[in-house]
Amino acid sequence: MKRIEGKRILITGGLGFIGSHLVKRLVDANRVVVLDNARRDSLRLTEPVTHANLRLVEGDILDDRALDAALTEPPEIVIHLAAMAGVSTYVSQPLRTMEVNLLGTARLLARLAAMPLERVVNVSSSEVYGPHAYHAREDGMTSLGPATSPRWSYAASKLAAEHLALAYHRGEDLPVVSLRPFNVYGPGQLGEGAIRNFIVRALLERDLVIYGDGSQIRSWCYIDDVVDGVLASIQRDEALGMVLNLGNPRSTLTILDLAERVVAMTRSSSLVKLVPPRDQEIELRVPDISHARRLLGINPRVHLTSGLERTISWYREMIGRGVKFDG
Repeated sequence: MKRIEGKRILITGGLGFIGSHLVKRLVDANRVVVLDNARRDSLRLTEPVTHANLRLVEGDILDDRALDAALTEPPEIVIHLAAMAGVSTYVSQPLRTMEVNLLGTARLLARLAAMPLERVVNVSSSEVYGPHAYHAREDGMTSLGPATSPRWSYAASKLAAEHLALAYHRGEDLPVVSLRPFNVYGPGQLGEGAIRNFIVRALLERDLVIYGDGSQIRSWCYIDDVVDGVLASIQRDEALGMVLNLGNPRSTLTILDLAERVVAMTRSSSLVKLVPPRDQEIELRVPDISHARRLLGINPRVHLTSGLERTISWYREMIGRGVKFDG
């Protein structure tokens, strides 16, 4: 995959987990604008934000003035990551989740439709596959829970945003690709996530908490492999108008196995505790990434053990510096 150079790039949600890694990969050779409300600022923990090629616009995707400020100089490439995420967040704030994820996307796309863009990457979510997804394919069925459960506000908003983005592609010739990452982990993750939660608690010698019996199955994908997928989707014309999974089916195991592995790798004395399941637990989520392999020419490179080692090392360093993590 060749390097992206000399482009004007807008990254919404660029201070977040995935966004901050994209900024670091792109900022040396491109002019990057980040639009973010700084609710979670992963970038400040890893790199100084004073790079000459980086411009930060602090504001919400729903704030018209902030959005217009971010688009003062029309971009050539847009990576749209701004969203409400995290199970506890969208369960407690379903209205805000729907507004930010769907209406925020709608406001952005309406502005982009009039611009001569090279690529718009809409980052969606594997949540659209529902609670049971084995070798989930992009051309297969999506599945959402009942509207009476706020647990599914995030998935519904992300799926609707996908439909909207592809409608702009078909109706307005907007050069869109939508990506569905599966269970991303790695250094810089400040929000919720099982690996992040387990590592932090293990390093602090706190009990690791699992909701249910621990038999839930996930495929974990290291952040570098997801960033590779995003960058490839910008460069490959075969991706235009497509929805593509990004994940690592070779790093698949149960939540209980994951917790026990983290305890062993951190040499922690923490116990693993099983507690009653929450509403609408995800029981099975494993992607089929054959389309991404074929259309993007990528394949996940980071094995789970190596990814966990790097991630544990980062959290250990951050905790040693006095960084506080919730949970």
